Amino acid sequence: MRTFAARLAAQLGMALACGGCLVGPDFAPPAQPAPDAWRAPLGAALSADAPDDPSLASWWDALGDPLLGELERRAFAGSRDLAIAEARLREARARRSGTRAGLLPNSSASASAGRTHVERALPETRESYDVAFDASWEIDLFGGLRRGVEAASADLAASEADLRAVRIAIAAEMAQAYTDLRALQRRIALAEENVRAQSETLELTRWRSEAGLTTSLDVAQARANLEQTRAALPQLRSALSASSARIAVLAGEPPGALDELLGPAAPVPAPPARIAVGVPAAALARRPDVARAERQLAAETARIGVAKALAFPRLTLTGSLGLDALAASNLFSAASYSSSVFGNLTQVVLDFGRVRATIRAQEAVRDAALAELEATLLEALEETENALVAFAEEQQRRDALAAAAEAAGLAAQLSRDQYASGLVDFESVLAAERALFTSQDQLAASEGEVASNLARLYKALGGGWQSEATP
Repeated sequence: MRTFAARLAAQLGMALACGGCLVGPDFAPPAQPAPDAWRAPLGAALSADAPDDPSLASWWDALGDPLLGELERRAFAGSRDLAIAEARLREARARRSGTRAGLLPNSSASASAGRTHVERALPETRESYDVAFDASWEIDLFGGLRRGVEAASADLAASEADLRAVRIAIAAEMAQAYTDLRALQRRIALAEENVRAQSETLELTRWRSEAGLTTSLDVAQARANLEQTRAALPQLRSALSASSARIAVLAGEPPGALDELLGPAAPVPAPPARIAVGVPAAALARRPDVARAERQLAAETARIGVAKALAFPRLTLTGSLGLDALAASNLFSAASYSSSVFGNLTQVVLDFGRVRATIRAQEAVRDAALAELEATLLEALEETENALVAFAEEQQRRDALAAAAEAAGLAAQLSRDQYASGLVDFESVLAAERALFTSQDQLAASEGEVASNLARLYKALGGGWQSEATP
């Protein structure tokens, strides 16, 4: 008992001496190693110049499509995912406010009045009146409450990062859905053009067959080629309908609500000639997933202090002011006044290692949060590197397909003309028409993929939001 009393006195004396000391480790942001430059060559369309914040915040404007800008605004206003993230942010703010309130005294007031009738030889009625004001305040001797506020503030910052991440994801997904829709519209138009051209070829083979200049084999082959091209249309239209529905849902509307707005075909948005991507360290600093992981680590570090504070004494001050009387007329007299002040000091004596286990468990949670931050950093670098390569390589593929489509168009026209003149067999026409449709379809798909890869790149770079101060 003497040993415990001596230890308690020593801890209380230390608390009073250090005043505002905090138990537990102070958080220090870990180093975020990042290469000085991107691993892959940036190519002609990309530069290591630092992008300015306004262009990152609304990067879709660089595509020069006003409808896409309108759809992005609708998505930010109507997205249910964004509404969920905003609600969770309000929850985090409220929880931090509640945690902060724990540093302040809490008080309550009460009033009561009663009348009791006592049956005796001489019945009597007794009255009682009572008014009380009570207050209590836990003195944060070792900083457990302040560490709790520190953790709640970090949780709030993590929720803000989550909101930014949702906004970035919505902006990228809307741009991808829109560019997919425009690419599908183009692919459908090209397929219909090829159906018309191949129908003319079929009529040519029928004429030549009826004239005895060729066999019915050419007619059958021409028809098979035509139907094969026509068979691509239902799948393309199905994908187009899905893209249109996705755009509507992203904007907070039911599928089909924006069909009239999206209906008129338009070109696939073209990326700007040059895009500033900055350096890896700057990209990591912008990404909300990295910020969230770092703030989670800060929160779990602060909670170690909350756990450690459980091992130290807790001092609570309580006070009461009251008025009580047996008659209402005497309630506010000097004789009815009473007051009290108490100090309550508590210390865990025997918990069979529960507090130490809680501290060890929280330290393990902190270590897991650190590993999660390190994994997030590596995944962020991987995603951005892959996005840079995909954007640059798809542009080269698009350019090659454009040259191939131009050559295929010329070859198809020449083969039809020469077949009509009897200079080549029908196999040359079939091969040329198939090559034309394939190259045109691949080119349209690649144009959409270039624009989609741009959206993925900006998402990887952390573009699509503007920072706001935490209230």
